[in-house]
Amino acid sequence: MNTLTNRYLAATLRSVPAQRRDEIATELRASIDDMIEGRTDGGADPATAEREVLTELGNPDLLAARYADRRLQLIGPTYYLVWLRLLKLLLSFIPALAGTVVAIVTATEGKGFGAIGTGIVVALHVTVHICFWLTLVFALIERSHTTVDLPEWTVDQLPDTPVRRGIPLADTIASVIMLVLTIGYLPFQHYQSWVHDTDGDNIPILDPGLWSFWLPALIVVLVASVIFEVVKYRIGRWTWALFGTKALLDLAFTVPLVWLALTDRLLNPALGPRLSWLAEADNRDSLGLAIAVGAAAIVVWDLVDTARKTRQQPTA
Repeated sequence: MNTLTNRYLAATLRSVPAQRRDEIATELRASIDDMIEGRTDGGADPATAEREVLTELGNPDLLAARYADRRLQLIGPTYYLVWLRLLKLLLSFIPALAGTVVAIVTATEGKGFGAIGTGIVVALHVTVHICFWLTLVFALIERSHTTVDLPEWTVDQLPDTPVRRGIPLADTIASVIMLVLTIGYLPFQHYQSWVHDTDGDNIPILDPGLWSFWLPALIVVLVASVIFEVVKYRIGRWTWALFGTKALLDLAFTVPLVWLALTDRLLNPALGPRLSWLAEADNRDSLGLAIAVGAAAIVVWDLVDTARKTRQQPTA
């Protein structure tokens, strides 16, 4: 008969071992009949009682998993923490390392900024592969019930209490990386940019005449900024002296940049013949204004945010 109980039994038994189906069917049917009888003795309608009992038993696939002692999970609790710890460790450096190596190799082949995109794509691919293969290995170990001798946890493994710092290490690393990349790009664009003349020779983005003074001066400011980031982290907290030093460094870089952009001295005049939209004075002026406004907005926001952080620092 196509009753709800029969349908529930069929749905449950299809996922249990064949040798136990008769046993489980007899046991489960008896349990269902007893639960229905208990409700009908209380005056419930048999059809309603049957529906309520089956609803209470829940998803037949889950019930079958309990009968078969089968865990419905990808990585069980036995190996979950090991899997998670290893996954975090591998993702912490392998994708970045692979992406960086590929970007450097690609850049040496003359692809310029395209090397960055290639490195990012490779890093993402490596991330996906690490997640997939590591999870697959642990899932197979879990499902095969392979016994792995894991080391026992001891109190010696407890990490030290973290020291709360006003200058996070991650922020310092990010700032230093950006500064180093900027320093590296200034000479790099002089020899390798994305604009070339009709003979295929490189056209620098920035005016080569700036190397007589302004670009070396800006590089000195950037190097000083790198040193400042390291010193700031060693101190571990914002102070008004640090804020003042940062303000001087930011202004020492931004003011010349804004002035060069507004006076049309920043970009290489040779770009005009190759980029037609830069050949028009109005377009160059608009681009210079955009660069100046953007640089000014960034430095103002940075200084306001730094002042807020300095004011919130507890007194030493």
